Amino acid sequence: MQKQTLLFLSLATVWLAVPAQHPSPPAEGKPTAIKPGEMGSHLPEFSVKDLRGREISSAQLRGKVVLIDFWATWCQPCKKEMPGYQALLNKYRPRGFAVVGFKFDTMMDTEGPIPFARRLGIRYPLAVATDEIKDKFGGIEGLPTTMLYDRDGILRQKTIGFEYTNVIESELKPLF
Repeated sequence: MQKQTLLFLSLATVWLAVPAQHPSPPAEGKPTAIKPGEMGSHLPEFSVKDLRGREISSAQLRGKVVLIDFWATWCQPCKKEMPGYQALLNKYRPRGFAVVGFKFDTMMDTEGPIPFARRLGIRYPLAVATDEIKDKFGGIEGLPTTMLYDRDGILRQKTIGFEYTNVIESELKPLF
């Protein structure tokens, strides 16, 4: 009987000393953090004055499909894109579409931004892209940069560089 007890205790000791080989279950309810400006990230909170002194904020955009455009007066592709964004706004505003342009100020403007916008027929809000705004949107790697957010404020499309209006419209339509 002592041999059986000794054998049992020896086996129990070995069993307790060997770590379990079971993988840990994944932590449930802990979403992976998505960096600003990456697909699936949220429209950042912001409140700025536009170039005409009017307040524009992310709170005003809640529940809308939103196109954010980073641009500059010296950016030739930006000049080509912006009138297309105004046309999309004219067409889809009744369905809850909004456009906001953030002007880069890293180089001297080739002309004043308000006359520039007027000449192109741009009537959507335009504000200066401060370093804080650029950071909130995840940093801007090139111009133009276009970000398309759905009604829940989730980034669904990001384009760095020129894109044709019809391509942006095809990405926009499913969000309504």
